[in-house]
Amino acid sequence: MCGIVGYVGNDKSLEVLLGGLKRLEYRGYDSAGIAVIDGDGAMNTRKRAGKLSVLSDDLEQAPIANGATGIGHTRWATHGGPSDRNAHPHLGDDGKLALIHNGIIENYAELKQELLNDGAEFESETDTEVAALLIGKAYRETGDLTSAFRSVVSRLEGAFTLLAIHQDEPGVVVAARRNSPLVIGLGEGENFLGSDVAAFVAYTRRAVAIGQDEIVTIRPDSVLVTDFAGNEVTTDEFEVSWNADAADKGGWPSFMAKEITEEPAAVTNTLLGRLTEDGVHISELDDLGEDYLKAIDRITIVACGTAAYAADLGKYALEKWSRLPVTVELSHEFRYRDPVLDERTLVVSISQSGETMDTLMAVKYARENGAKTLSICNTQGATIPRESDAVIYTHAGPEVAVASTKAFVAQAVAIYLLALHFAQVRGTLGQEQVQHNVAELKALPDKLEQVLESSADIAALARWMTDTDSVIFLGRNAGFPVAMEGALKLKEIAYIHAEGFAAGELKHGPIALIEPGQHVFVVVPSPRGENSLHKKVVSNIQEIRARGAVVLAIAEMGDAEVAANADEVVRIPLAGPLFEPILAVAPLHIFAMELAKAKGLDVDQPRNLAKSVTVE
Repeated sequence: MCGIVGYVGNDKSLEVLLGGLKRLEYRGYDSAGIAVIDGDGAMNTRKRAGKLSVLSDDLEQAPIANGATGIGHTRWATHGGPSDRNAHPHLGDDGKLALIHNGIIENYAELKQELLNDGAEFESETDTEVAALLIGKAYRETGDLTSAFRSVVSRLEGAFTLLAIHQDEPGVVVAARRNSPLVIGLGEGENFLGSDVAAFVAYTRRAVAIGQDEIVTIRPDSVLVTDFAGNEVTTDEFEVSWNADAADKGGWPSFMAKEITEEPAAVTNTLLGRLTEDGVHISELDDLGEDYLKAIDRITIVACGTAAYAADLGKYALEKWSRLPVTVELSHEFRYRDPVLDERTLVVSISQSGETMDTLMAVKYARENGAKTLSICNTQGATIPRESDAVIYTHAGPEVAVASTKAFVAQAVAIYLLALHFAQVRGTLGQEQVQHNVAELKALPDKLEQVLESSADIAALARWMTDTDSVIFLGRNAGFPVAMEGALKLKEIAYIHAEGFAAGELKHGPIALIEPGQHVFVVVPSPRGENSLHKKVVSNIQEIRARGAVVLAIAEMGDAEVAANADEVVRIPLAGPLFEPILAVAPLHIFAMELAKAKGLDVDQPRNLAKSVTVE
């Protein structure tokens, strides 16, 4: 989950590295460090525990010499706690080699023992230092950094992206990847490496994603990519669709605040180019073929965290409109229970970053067992889309805050589009029904804007609840995933115990948690429609109020019955039963952010978390 950046070009390494790390800090902020080969050929390193600002302040007070070759790292701790000595880079070859690492080397213990038997001394508790010492040892034997990488990386087990520089080879950065993200930035007289395009998008929007088990060597005027055996491989260049300004706060107090306000645009961009005069067409599915889409007999969605709750919401639309059975699986549990898969199973993976390790492994497992795979992703060039048979990009723009917000609405809308595409191909919805649902989708951005206009009222509610230490969220049907998403956000950034329950489960146990003063958010379905669950949810409200709960309802405009039974009501515009939950989630995102702010917490970088979970 660490952020990495590499650079070769001219004497601006410090500027590139620190700027790239600033844009990558969401990937880890336990410590940060850099290594630069200066104009005299000397290796200069500096690393500090804490956020990037600690390193930046240290460099300002005691500058190091700049240079044309460098690597930088921001860490999310795995092996060894956050400390100066465990921060990256780690050194090898008597300090001539500097190395940074994203991932986990699973067989580091036996490799470390091998090095100890040879008399090596370790300065840290990390698995990374093992790789640094091994590659340093190999360099002494080969005299070439790329060859040294090739002799070591095949011995490493687990997930890793490694970047290294050696003072005897200024103007060269070598990297390798296995099950961990790495992308090249192509410049003029300079080249870049990063765990994410955010590392270099301020300098170039030309990028190349590195494949599995590949080594890349960059120089100012060349890029060479080979497999671990040394065979040259071809690469595909792509253009990053956003610029560095999109990864900046743009005047907002936090990235989370900015990204919540971008939820309407995230929906618009996900719909863009996929709505036709006849309904919905997702051109990215053309390669799968209509015959295959008609032959599918079930869909399995794999995801984690917020993406899993978006999948839970999308399941209602997929089953209702396409009439296909759908299961939602947590990626990290999926392959360990020996699921039944065949060629008529479509496995849909959802990952904002496209690098979520649990989900990537689930996709690989699905393909190995004969299923077709489709990815819903927000990040170009990411690993999961490249490992899938097809991909639907949400085009929501970069999401930097660790707690995901706009990704939830974009992912849910992408699944709705998929459901309508299936419905048309399979003939399970009539044209009038398709057009009605398309109209509902088109209306979502404007309705989300209306919801955001009530943010001041939600902020006031959050400030009133600053001393709350437990919140329960309830929902029925498609409102249930929204309740779970609301609880997750509160846990992530406000550090409050929160649980989301299906409202119908109350009497099966959770009602025992209700005591006087317990705050309960209730996502209330519309009273409109013959199959509405509105009355049942109002009954749930009455049950918990009778036991002293403070009820905070999210309900559609004009719902008078809820107003008579709830302590506070947040209003959302009228929409269809499957579309109201997308509107209902925005107030919960705002509430979690405002409550965390009222408690004086960092909403963008919550403790113990990082944006992209690239280790299992």
